[in-house]
Amino acid sequence: MIDNNLVVLNRQPTLHKMSMMAHRVKILPWSTFCLNLSVTTPYDANFDGDEMNLHLPQSIKAKVELSELMMVPRLIITPQSNRPVMGIVQDTLTAVQKMTKHGHIPQAAILKPEPLWTGKQLFSLILPQEVNCIRTHSQHPDDEDNGPYTWISPGDTKVLIENGRLLSGILCKKTLGTSVGSLAHIVFMECGHHIAGQLYYHIQLVVNNWLMLEGHSFGIADTITDQQTYETIQATIKKAKNEVNKVIQRTHRDSLELSRGNSLRQTFENMVNGLLNSASDKTGLLAKRSLSDFNQFKAMVVSGAKGSSINISQVIGCVGQQNVEGKRIPFGFKHRTLPHFIKDDYGPEAKGFIENSYLQGLTPVEFYFHAMAGREGLIDTVVKIVETGYIQERLIKAMESVMIKYDGTVRNQFEQLIQFTYGEDGLAGENVEFQSIISLKPSNQLFERLCKFDLSSEEKYLRKFLTDDVIRDLYTNESLQLLDDEWKQLNEDIFNLRQIFPTVIHQKFFYLVI
Repeated sequence: MIDNNLVVLNRQPTLHKMSMMAHRVKILPWSTFCLNLSVTTPYDANFDGDEMNLHLPQSIKAKVELSELMMVPRLIITPQSNRPVMGIVQDTLTAVQKMTKHGHIPQAAILKPEPLWTGKQLFSLILPQEVNCIRTHSQHPDDEDNGPYTWISPGDTKVLIENGRLLSGILCKKTLGTSVGSLAHIVFMECGHHIAGQLYYHIQLVVNNWLMLEGHSFGIADTITDQQTYETIQATIKKAKNEVNKVIQRTHRDSLELSRGNSLRQTFENMVNGLLNSASDKTGLLAKRSLSDFNQFKAMVVSGAKGSSINISQVIGCVGQQNVEGKRIPFGFKHRTLPHFIKDDYGPEAKGFIENSYLQGLTPVEFYFHAMAGREGLIDTVVKIVETGYIQERLIKAMESVMIKYDGTVRNQFEQLIQFTYGEDGLAGENVEFQSIISLKPSNQLFERLCKFDLSSEEKYLRKFLTDDVIRDLYTNESLQLLDDEWKQLNEDIFNLRQIFPTVIHQKFFYLVI
């Protein structure tokens, strides 16, 4: 084997076709496989001792098949759900969010010697010129999309890429991840697999070099919030515990109002769970809000690289209620969960509510309940892996002879007809994308309000940003004729679309083949 040889890498279990992909070799002096981080997602691989198989093709035919069918850039889009199966991950994703975010740069003492560029300009150098993309950041407020200025975001959370230039927005997993309509998806569709593969490489090359200078380290200081927040969290938990005790007293007095369709015990458990979960959610929000925008923990969560709001809540706020089989910790001894509690204790602590955070540390009793819930999760994981593996094995055995014949029909080994056309529509999954068609759903009146430009009624609005000369030009016969022609064309388009899709007016999305 030499540099640039084509090889097939496979990680078992081989659950989909992206579990076997072709790579080009770079010979290194040690005895481990080194992979680009982005391809670990389809392999479901990590670096904690995973083993993989490498196959070196021997014939020209095999090499051609690898280069034309199995190379990683060709498999970026999965036909299963017509979206990218790999994206920017881990440190690169955290770094690209930091790089495209507004920084606080003080006024320079000397202005002339060297020019400076923003992170957005640097990222724009990576993008192909044909690319246009509109996305939002993970922290984009929904109410900003309802106002008159939908293209502008005060928090810079509206991502706008036009002709290969990043004009606004902070990049995160919603733009660079594996979702439908992400940047990688658009580049793959518009520019082809080769350019899409280069995009991943160039983003990693530029952003990781920038990160070497900028740095990103996460320490215990990033989990410590201010004293006032801690006091508010403690007060929130104490209030919830007091409310639970009041519910227990009402239940003992038989004055608890039953919820519809539930017994007294079910009503009691639902109310207690609601109170404790609400307290956990509030402490989580308090913890997240207390962290600054430059906190490294928050940076990883907001970018989508690692962790979630629940992790922040449990590390800083409180770990929360532990459940076994979807219920609070059951009585294991006679009328109690552990020998340390009194008989028939239904309070939060005795039934598995952990009021401490991971930072503060758990008491022995809390640790025991936490281990009970963790054990259940571990067993579920193992059982599900075995069950899904057996289901997949039976499906493969049942369908291994099904194939598309040369006449386009789908048949099995006995030539029995399964489908007249593959998938009933003959579309290749990787070439299908979601399109929201604005002109198909609304009524004629709503469509006219959304799409028709009435110059006489809009003149006052236009004067805010256009000069008198430009407005006068709009009133010429030529300009008015252009507007009329555009409106006629839109009406023709909506008529034709409604002829093509007569029964799907109320659907949100439509499948269009590219």
